[in-house]
Amino acid sequence: MIQIKSLAFNPYQENTYILSDETSECVIIDPGMYTGDEQNEFLKFISDNKLKPVLLLNTHCHIDHVLGNKFVFDTYGLLPQFHKGEEIVLNSVVSYAPQMGIRYEVSPLPEVFLPESGTVKFGESELELIFSPGHSPAHLCFYSVKDCFLIGGDVLFYRSIGRTDLPGGNHDLLITNIREKLFVLPDDCRVYPGHGPSTSIGFEKQYNPFLS
Repeated sequence: MIQIKSLAFNPYQENTYILSDETSECVIIDPGMYTGDEQNEFLKFISDNKLKPVLLLNTHCHIDHVLGNKFVFDTYGLLPQFHKGEEIVLNSVVSYAPQMGIRYEVSPLPEVFLPESGTVKFGESELELIFSPGHSPAHLCFYSVKDCFLIGGDVLFYRSIGRTDLPGGNHDLLITNIREKLFVLPDDCRVYPGHGPSTSIGFEKQYNPFLS
């Protein structure tokens, strides 16, 4: 069974996820650690639980989801993996970060890009890729069939959806992907978003005002 740890980091209170299984191998998704205290909190969790980081994944490459990419690379030697369509998004961070008053340590680039479908594996576990652009041009979600949860990035939130007014955003496409790719998942599928509390597919089908 996959264990999920969520840590809210940086000025945007972005959810950084650490997924681990009984082998103690773990996956880091959307590392957002920004301050020294946040970096230490992250390292302490990894160390206290005797975890071995083996994968660094990004759902997408907006600044709040990649602020810790270089720290993870420097610490564990892991290059990020994301869909190639997000490379332009990542490359733009260095130009707009100063305008936002954010100190950005430039993320390394992948050696391996993720496809639109397929799986990523760690330990004895695997996550299915769900291609769900709309908030960003090549956003991916990570779905555990066995444990029935979704690491959803900035696609679907508790009673909300990802913003679509940033470059590469498309509101109609986002709504379509939520309906056709996420709402087909089991109602009891737990959704762990990029910001805010977790929710479920069934709850959002019934109560999300953007999708009613």
